[in-house]
Amino acid sequence: MQTPGRAMRMEAGEAAPPPGPGGRAGGGWGKWVRLNVGGTVFLTTRQTLCREQKSFLSRLCQGEELQSDRDETGAYLIDRDPTYFGPILNFLRHGKLVLDKDMAEEGVLEEAEFYNIGPLIRIIKDRMEEKDYTVTQVPPKHVYRVLQCQEEELTQMVSTMSDGWRFEQLVNIGSSYNYGGEDQAEFLCVVSKELYSAPHGLSSESSRKTKLLQARGTRM
Repeated sequence: MQTPGRAMRMEAGEAAPPPGPGGRAGGGWGKWVRLNVGGTVFLTTRQTLCREQKSFLSRLCQGEELQSDRDETGAYLIDRDPTYFGPILNFLRHGKLVLDKDMAEEGVLEEAEFYNIGPLIRIIKDRMEEKDYTVTQVPPKHVYRVLQCQEEELTQMVSTMSDGWRFEQLVNIGSSYNYGGEDQAEFLCVVSKELYSAPHGLSSESSRKTKLLQARGTRM
C-alpha cells in the first residue's frame, strides 16, 4: 500500500537515482526528477518530461519560473489529481495513451489540457468523438403507414411517394360508391420507411414530408 506523499513510481529500466546535494535525489539538474502530484511522488527522467517542449512539465524541469514549491525531499509540488497523472507520464514515455477500463477519458483530458500536452489532447478528443459517433449509430426501425384512398387518387398517390417511403401492399376494402355516374372503389395502401433514430427525434423536414404523404389519404 502506498503512503501518501511517499509513493514512488519508477520508470522501467532505470536504476535508482544517485543522491543529489544534501543527500536528495530530484529537484536538481541531474538526470532524474521527482514530482509530488497531489501527495503521490512520481520519479522520472528529465528527458521524459521535456518531450513536449511547450508543456508545463518541460518548462518546469528546464528551470523556468513557474512558482512551483518543493517538498522536504526536493520534489516539485503540483496540486493536481495523481489518479490521472500516470497516463500523462506514460504518454510522455512511449507516446501511447493507455487507460484502465474504469478511468474516465474526461479526467485525463482535463489534466492533459492543464499540462498543455497537445498531441495527447488531440488523441483523447478523437477517441471521445469516435465513441459518441458509435453510440448514436443504431439499427433503423421500419415504420408502416396505412392510407385509405379512392380509386381515382391511387395512381397519383403511389407515383408521388418520396422521402424514402416505399409501396408495400394494396388492399381492396370492398366498398364502393358512385361518383359522377361511375362506380369508384376504395383501397388501403400500405407504405413503409426505414427510420433512423436521432438525438432529438425526427427532424422537422421529415415530419413535414410525412404529413404531406398522410394528407393524400385518410389513415384508418
